[in-house]
Amino acid sequence: MRTWDSSADVVVVGYGGAGVTAALAAREAGAEVLAIDRFGGGGATALSGGIVYAGGGTWVQRAAGVEDDVDGMQAYLRAEVGDAVSEQTLRRFCEESATMIDWLTSHGVPFEASLCPYKTSYPTDDHYLYYSGSENSGRFRDLTTPRQRGHRAHGPGVSGKKIFEPLAASAAAHGVRVQTGTRATRLIVEAGRVVGVEATTLAQAPAAVRRRFAALARISAKPGVYHPGLRRAVQFALDRIERRHGVAVRLRARSGVILTTGGFIANGEMVRQHAPNYPWAEGLPLGTAGCDGSGIAMGEAVGGATGKMDAISTWRFIAPPSAFFGSIAVDANGQRMIDESRYGAALGAAIATSPGNRAWLLLDANLAAESRTQIRPQSVWFQRMQTERLLRVGRITGDSIEEVAARAGIDPAGLRETVDAHNRAIEEDRPDPMGKPADIRRPIRTGPFALLDISFKARLTYPTPMLTLGGLLVDEQTGAVRTGVGHDIPGLYAAGRAAVGICSNSYVSGLSLADCVFSGRRAGNHSAQLSIRSEPSANTG
Repeated sequence: MRTWDSSADVVVVGYGGAGVTAALAAREAGAEVLAIDRFGGGGATALSGGIVYAGGGTWVQRAAGVEDDVDGMQAYLRAEVGDAVSEQTLRRFCEESATMIDWLTSHGVPFEASLCPYKTSYPTDDHYLYYSGSENSGRFRDLTTPRQRGHRAHGPGVSGKKIFEPLAASAAAHGVRVQTGTRATRLIVEAGRVVGVEATTLAQAPAAVRRRFAALARISAKPGVYHPGLRRAVQFALDRIERRHGVAVRLRARSGVILTTGGFIANGEMVRQHAPNYPWAEGLPLGTAGCDGSGIAMGEAVGGATGKMDAISTWRFIAPPSAFFGSIAVDANGQRMIDESRYGAALGAAIATSPGNRAWLLLDANLAAESRTQIRPQSVWFQRMQTERLLRVGRITGDSIEEVAARAGIDPAGLRETVDAHNRAIEEDRPDPMGKPADIRRPIRTGPFALLDISFKARLTYPTPMLTLGGLLVDEQTGAVRTGVGHDIPGLYAAGRAAVGICSNSYVSGLSLADCVFSGRRAGNHSAQLSIRSEPSANTG
């Protein structure tokens, strides 16, 4: 006879975007649900910009006058994400996209049909529907008509909380039990089936201790996401509280355990193991301290297989101002790297493979003047900080292409050849060498010229956000975790960044949150189908 401290049909481990979605879906399907989180819930979703990538004719698109269809959405995403998931799964994701927005709306997530009139990495508080990927960049325009699919949750600043908080409130109203301050440590397996979770909880600690832990957890999440040193110090205190006051508990899952613990970007050792040659040290780990790979490791410990573990998305945003898309991005040899209008993760990937991870934007006087007029109307506060830093701190000028190249340490002859090829293509009305659309490119002729340093560097004012995209392999129909030979592990599911999903090859804004909802609902629904009603719910064995 083995004693359980608590039980439910479905136990959700990790209570961010994927976790709250899975919990809600399982509860809607009739399952009793217990969700646990090491900290206070919210995860990386609450820290995010609150963008959900959706299309195929959502109510938000229709209200904004955007005509979209499933075929167009699928054509773009197939070119963007490659073989991350099967064609059938991608099709299902696109077909369910509009109803996904309906589902989020029904649970209180606010959206608004206000189109952003310019291309940007993140819209101001005046706009909530925009091109959040590379839809209107060169080669993608040739595949399908570009449509705005970045659905930003309505709210000031970064909008991630406007997604998580309404979902959490709805989950509570639907009867989902949530236990914060509870850290899962091991999956419990009986007769080859995952039947529960071992955890350490602060639920029995004095109220003052729990309040202190919660306050420190909030600091670790933000501003700790921007200050790795601060996060490490706070985490030391959090770990000490857990050691002193944590109590071991066993949580039974009669139907299934769903791992929604996020990726592993906060685990430097794990990142180095799977991506040893990646310039991770120059990046800003994007997520909470809970994105430490613990859920992935627990899944592996019971036979779960992983995939795409070397896939790391590194972001280098150059806009706003939108005029910067007319510049050219070059490496130390003076060679262009990419269509500059692509999403920032594509530019980041190009810089990650450039010599020394060095890169610059080349502007002429006309582009520089145009960009300055756009900074205030197109930017939120953190974007203004980054742009001003580029224009002032990371700026090298020269009266000629050769002079500015020499000052920056770039090959002058190589840069001259690149600029001439760029300008000739415009003059002769030929396609851009890198595929940039004709309406975005600008000739670079008028001095003084400026090179803005967009290299990878660990700097607060112009960070290089990074996140992991790989995780546990799952059955794409159910979300069940799979073994290395392709068998499902009974009773175990995974969703969000703890699992391989839609964006595990390539990332654009909103695709991870959309995948959290898609995969979270999938795992929640299927785990709930196995609920056993006849057994006692707690304190039994």
